[in-house]
Formats: sequence, structure tokens, C-alpha cells
Amino acid sequence: MSGKKLGVIDYGSGNLRSVCKALEAAGSMPSLVTGPSGLAGLDAIVVPGVGAFAHCAENLRATGLWNPVREWALSGRPYLGICLGYQLLFESSEESPGVEGLGVLKGRVVRFPNAGLKVPHMGWNTLSKTSGPLYKGLSGEVSMYFVHSFYPVPADSSLSSAWSDYGVSFAAGVSSGALHAVQFHPEKSQSAGLALLRNFLSTL
Repeated sequence: MSGKKLGVIDYGSGNLRSVCKALEAAGSMPSLVTGPSGLAGLDAIVVPGVGAFAHCAENLRATGLWNPVREWALSGRPYLGICLGYQLLFESSEESPGVEGLGVLKGRVVRFPNAGLKVPHMGWNTLSKTSGPLYKGLSGEVSMYFVHSFYPVPADSSLSSAWSDYGVSFAAGVSSGALHAVQFHPEKSQSAGLALLRNFLSTL
């Protein structure tokens, strides 16, 4: 990670401060990226996000970062998406019909079924079938903190790097080359979340 420059995409998401503090605790010195020029010279970007799919997409477009972020992810450069930064990678979401996602990954975002469980899915939940560099040194039964009502369904399930279960089994994360994204919040997941962030930084 030494000498590598990390940017956190700032498009009005509410969890920026906690994400930046967690990345600092993991050993980086992230800068905030508020427009396309902020991407210059970066080695990796982190795209956080909380709230509604359409609102995040609208805000990302308003900053002028929509196409640059999409091109970054498609180019195979290091990318870490968190929560909405994961969901936006896909083509569409049931939360916001008619709103296009970045379309970097094929698939869609769907709502948890009405299976007698409270939605949103909120709190600690166990990951299973973890694979790839983000989960190095983490046990197969590690728990992370989730807050979400929707989850992605990748068209290519082999991209899934972690699974979790909340009424249904769902892809809690994906990895494709240097692109990684997770539905849970590592910045709220204490030591396990910091370990995951360190693992991401170690890939740079």
C-alpha cells in the first residue's frame, strides 16, 4: 500500500466520514473525490453509499462522476464498492424501476421477499463460502454488519465472493479481477471489517 493513492467518491452519501476513518485505521490516507479531476493520479477508488438507488445514481451523475467511475471499473482498475457502491455496479434495481445502474456487472438488484423477516435486514450476519483476496485470514464463519432492503443477483454467480442468508441466500459480495464490492458495511464491522479493508489495501 505504501505510496498508493486511494480516493473515496464523495457524491453526498451519508457514510463518508465513517468509511474514511475506517480506511485510515486500516493504514491508508484517503482523499475525497468530488469531481472527475479528483481521479487523476489515483491508484484505487472506494465507492460507498447509503440510501435509495435512484437518489445515489442521480447524485453521482450530478457530480459528473457517473461516466468516469463506470469507465474506471470497466477498465479493471482497483475498485471497492460498499452497500450502494455494490448495488450500483449492476444494470437495474427493483427499488427504482426505470433507473439504470452503472451496468459494469450483468444482473439486477431485488428486494428481500416477504418471508416473515423484518426488512430492512439490519445487524450482524454470518458470511459463508468466502473466497478471494478480501477474505484472506478471515474465518468461514466471520460476521459483518448489514443494513439493506435490497441485494444484487449477479447474472454470473461465479463472481460471488461471499454469501449470506436472510430468508434467502444472497451474494454478499463480488470480486472480478481488481474490482471488489460488498453489501455489508466493513466500516461498521469492527475488527473483521478492518481486516477486510486491510486486505483490499494489500492488493494495491
